[in-house]
Amino acid sequence: MVSKNNFSPLRLGTIEIRMPVIQAALSGYSDAPMRKIARKFGCEFALCEVLLDQFVVAVSKKKSRFYFADSDEHPIGAQLMGCEPTQFVQAAQRLVGEGFDLIDLNFACPVKKVLGRKRGGFLMSDPQTALDIVAAVRKNVPDSIPLTLKLRKGFDDSPQSRKHFFELLDGAVERGICGITVHGRTVRQRYEGESDWDFIRTVKQHLLAKNRPDIAVIGSGDLFTAAICQKRLAESGIDGLALARGVIGNPWLFREVSAALRTEPLPTENGVPGPSLAEQAEVIAEHFRLSSELYGEHRAATTMRAFGVKYSMLHPDYESVRQDFVQVKTAADWHGVLEKWYR
Repeated sequence: MVSKNNFSPLRLGTIEIRMPVIQAALSGYSDAPMRKIARKFGCEFALCEVLLDQFVVAVSKKKSRFYFADSDEHPIGAQLMGCEPTQFVQAAQRLVGEGFDLIDLNFACPVKKVLGRKRGGFLMSDPQTALDIVAAVRKNVPDSIPLTLKLRKGFDDSPQSRKHFFELLDGAVERGICGITVHGRTVRQRYEGESDWDFIRTVKQHLLAKNRPDIAVIGSGDLFTAAICQKRLAESGIDGLALARGVIGNPWLFREVSAALRTEPLPTENGVPGPSLAEQAEVIAEHFRLSSELYGEHRAATTMRAFGVKYSMLHPDYESVRQDFVQVKTAADWHGVLEKWYR
């Protein structure tokens, strides 16, 4: 039933997400500190960084704490990537044992090295192998654990690639997935050009025509502002949105999207949209503290540089702040940048 706010909760099997907006898996970014900051601003469900099946099977308990979920992060999903069913199953079983609430299979990654090893987006050109993986994982993890897919609109823009997309989608539905995230670019496009939201809408219409309204469709690609998110969700008729690059260094986007979908005024500080410098400083400091607790201050100081660059984009003196964040090497450097630019 559609709510008075013109959106419904996002349902992924046994998981219900009241605000239909999730944080996507982001390689190099969506670790526990980032996910915890996102939750502070209304993100109810997040995916960890994409994990290679071989790594999940082999990683030690001591090292796994950097990559797996904390006990206070539920619900939390794990995104898994590989190239053959057996190790996918072993990895999925371990992730369930480690407490993840959902398994997402990545058949979308466009990185050249990944494609060369027949992982990620390569599997969009080999739907039968992809379906073998889906069937094996669904058979070997508990029914209570939702299984979803991450796809792109195709391997390329050819008619054959489009055929493969729907062959893979329909086969995966038959094998028991409950949802799909679609990035509106092809694997060959990587992040060039615009995300094709007409195609994402077509995916939902296809499932409705197949009488499968229960299969959630989540759209991804070029979601950088609350207005765009509101527009994409309304026009596409899909079930949810996956925020990716737009929330790196801008967790406030979750709060803003929530307000937009509820048709409420966007949050402002003294009439100015967006977070104040004081709020930015508070959140950046909290993010660094969480990162230091997980990795130690030395590793956090360098790990967080990429986040600092992204956070700086909201500062009025972006270029200068960015340059200072790029040069940080210690915890003292971090606190120095905050004192200098966010005081």
